[in-house]
Amino acid sequence: MPVTFCWVYRAAVSPAFPTCLLRSLLELKGPSAQELKAGKTGDYGHHLSYFACWSAESYMQLHAPEGLPEITASSNLGTLIADHIDIKSNDIVCVASTVVSKAEARTRSLSDFPPGPRATELTAQLAEETANDPDERFIQAVLEESVEILLESPFLLTETRFGHVGVNAGIDRSNVGHEELLLLPKHPSKSANRIAESLSTDQVIVTDTCGRPFRHGQRGVAIGWSGIEPSRDWRGETDRDGRELTATVENVIDELAAAANLLAGEGNNGTPVVVIRDFEWGPHAESSAHFRDINDDLIRQAVRGWTYA
Repeated sequence: MPVTFCWVYRAAVSPAFPTCLLRSLLELKGPSAQELKAGKTGDYGHHLSYFACWSAESYMQLHAPEGLPEITASSNLGTLIADHIDIKSNDIVCVASTVVSKAEARTRSLSDFPPGPRATELTAQLAEETANDPDERFIQAVLEESVEILLESPFLLTETRFGHVGVNAGIDRSNVGHEELLLLPKHPSKSANRIAESLSTDQVIVTDTCGRPFRHGQRGVAIGWSGIEPSRDWRGETDRDGRELTATVENVIDELAAAANLLAGEGNNGTPVVVIRDFEWGPHAESSAHFRDINDDLIRQAVRGWTYA
């Protein structure tokens, strides 16, 4: 079956190696690391979207297999992944939250959310200030999935019950079949643990897409994880000039989720699972921190006091 592959190679110090190559591949098997280093790419055609940055040092591979059946509330997602995809013990499996939610029966109809007074109030406010026509039942669903409303206009920016901050509590209205809403998993990290129980690896990341402050567009982010710490802590190490790093904590699971989303895509791609192979953590400390602590979140504090004009 066609499979989308992505090889990402850590750039070498030597300028002798080109940094990256974008190819479309016809066959299931792309060039080997040795072929890439030698500059041999061949004519691989159109079936595989392929991206490679190569070096003499190390590399990691990402692939998004096709062929998973449609996920429903009766699906055992972990078993389906194990049955359809070759998973190695050190792989990291990134799974789109949409299929996790479907497997956990998180689809809903708007009729499940009769609007209360707060939903009616917010609906009227949004209609007046944005010239949109929001459905007050949808607003009620957002309220029920949130623990805090950070922005009331021009859209609802909320914190979900598991700590993720996003627009409309991450509720999706696409690819939901005959239903109208798809809620995020209740406990995405528990979902990741359950999926991992059926796999030969314990490293699973549940991904979603959301916008970012000061950036245009959306990117993949991690909302749940299992078997891998969220962040790589560089503090106490030194840079190339010997200066001690005092602030650098790298959010690895968000970076892996973003890389996976490049292959999984949006819309109707039908590739909700991406396998990352040969990722190396390196000799760095681990950090369990992922969602920023509220008391240290200066952006959240500023947003709380901001009014849309």
